[in-house]
Amino acid sequence: MWKGRIVFMKCWCKLSLLALLILPVIVQAVTFRPTIETAAWEIDMSPFMCRMTQRIPSFGEGVFEQEAGENLVFRLTPSQRQQLNGSVRLVAEMPNWQPGRQPQAITELSVSQGQVVVQGDSAIRMLAALHNGLFPTFSAQQWFQTSEPVTVGISSVNFAPAYDDYLDCLTQLLPVNYRQIARTAVLFPPEQFRLSDATTERLDQIIQYVLTDPSVQQIFIDGHSDNVGRRLLNRDTSRRRAEAVTEYLVGRGVPEDIIIMRYHGDRYPVVDNDTEENRTRNRRVTIRLERE
Repeated sequence: MWKGRIVFMKCWCKLSLLALLILPVIVQAVTFRPTIETAAWEIDMSPFMCRMTQRIPSFGEGVFEQEAGENLVFRLTPSQRQQLNGSVRLVAEMPNWQPGRQPQAITELSVSQGQVVVQGDSAIRMLAALHNGLFPTFSAQQWFQTSEPVTVGISSVNFAPAYDDYLDCLTQLLPVNYRQIARTAVLFPPEQFRLSDATTERLDQIIQYVLTDPSVQQIFIDGHSDNVGRRLLNRDTSRRRAEAVTEYLVGRGVPEDIIIMRYHGDRYPVVDNDTEENRTRNRRVTIRLERE
């Protein structure tokens, strides 16, 4: 009888050990998220850029960023690039003190140079989640190139007042950034030098930028023509086009002493004057901004 019990115990132990080997090992993810006490948002406001930043203790930071003339972008940036690798899943989770709802999937992304960049509708959905008290949370399968998974959460604590300031900043953003207006060409009909509505609209954007950014030191205005007609007449037409643009800028507050105006006739075409479409591209005034 005792021998039977001993055999039974040995079999039971072996089965228990086998069950432990078969069962999956649950690995607890390394988690980074601001606590209620540490969650804070910093706002950087200017006519050129609006930023809303949350520091994530022991990890890095998350930043909502909208540059003038561009769409919203969110960047999750670790202090050490190796912390994130591979693909990342982004969901909106309920805070720990309000359990019960399933996470809302937002998107899946790839880590690029140690950073996660969220753009377009996904970035807007992150803002909406925070506004509703949820925590946008990033999950990756590798932390520091190990087999340990990692989650990084953005806290909605103290988000509302920061978001109000961020919205105020958006209303003050310029319509364009420097890259978008540093090199501009406006076109003209044949033998014409009057400014069209589309041209004045573009020039108004340039004026607004120049009057806001004190680093703009010079504006080069160059008039051009196609090669139809007499060369001297084309040169005169290119001059009048450059003068029309210069007068418009000066008349709306751009300092005349930072403007360098030139005209070239048909000497510098951007394309051959062999078609009407090409000649249209050559009848132009270029405006080039230079910063210090």
